[in-house]
Amino acid sequence: MKLFSLTKEIAIDLGTANTIIIHNDKIVIDEPSIVALDKRTDKLIAVGKEAQQMQGKENERIRTVRPLRKGVIADFNAAELMIRGLVKKASSKSSWFSPSLRMVVGIPSGSTEVEIRAVRDSSEHADGRDVYMIYEPMAAALGIGLDVEAPEGNMIVDIGGGTTEIAVISLGGIVSNKSIQIAGDDLTDDIQNHMRRAHNVKVGERTAELIKMNVGSALTELENPPEDYIVHGPNMMTALPMEVPVSYQEISHCIEKSISKIEAAVLGALEQTPPELYADIVRNGIYLAGGGALLRGLDKRLTDKIGIQFHIAEDPLLAVAKGTGVALKNIDKFSFLIR
Repeated sequence: MKLFSLTKEIAIDLGTANTIIIHNDKIVIDEPSIVALDKRTDKLIAVGKEAQQMQGKENERIRTVRPLRKGVIADFNAAELMIRGLVKKASSKSSWFSPSLRMVVGIPSGSTEVEIRAVRDSSEHADGRDVYMIYEPMAAALGIGLDVEAPEGNMIVDIGGGTTEIAVISLGGIVSNKSIQIAGDDLTDDIQNHMRRAHNVKVGERTAELIKMNVGSALTELENPPEDYIVHGPNMMTALPMEVPVSYQEISHCIEKSISKIEAAVLGALEQTPPELYADIVRNGIYLAGGGALLRGLDKRLTDKIGIQFHIAEDPLLAVAKGTGVALKNIDKFSFLIR
């Protein structure tokens, strides 16, 4: 036990929708991945929750940016400011000096060399001395509490904001993986388009997100259905205010296409799985992680469609972050971390 260490260890789950930072096994930051910048100087005005409150309500001085799109860094400068801003938020309580950071960061399993490089550079610019990367499905498996180094197959479906990652894991490595760019954000887009087409009402990204959380469903028949959600917005023809009640059946119809793409991807990943591991997966079931796992009825729908039991991780939103934290403690032991 070192009395006085100059290196601070943090684990980051850098997500399209939310970024979570873990330090000493505690979640110190869990905030939306969004920054507000000054348009003229590109200086940081707010990050995380404060920036999210400004989203869609900007004036000519301020712009809000989501630095990650589809799981990869789309705006390099904003990503760096966001990582730095959130790390600073996490450590504001205790520091006279800024220690050098040792980081483990989660990245999508379909990342190209360039995308991995972008994450590494952003993290290093935000004072990361030792930066390690871990593939998100691997992190999710660790976070769920699976023994990833055992000689048996486990399948993880991690439905995030920008990507859905499907991976089969055995012996501490990824055997087959599929990463598709259909995930939570696409469901939100579907809802926005549906409100426009079906009800002639304009809704912003935030409102569509709220509709998804309140009445989103993957099935048209639920055992305990949520109450209708009331949406307020302008009529697109007359610009007069409208009040539209939205039911879960309606939402399940409008996100149907995207959900079936996720189903198809899971089937595709199962096709590529070696038979011995396939048998393990049928026995152990498939684990759902990420925010998309919270969609009502999704586990039941997938179980019925594919015929293998789907389990929702106990804290799906935090699974990847927890796993990244586990990896941080075992940096020397796990061979699958990427330098």
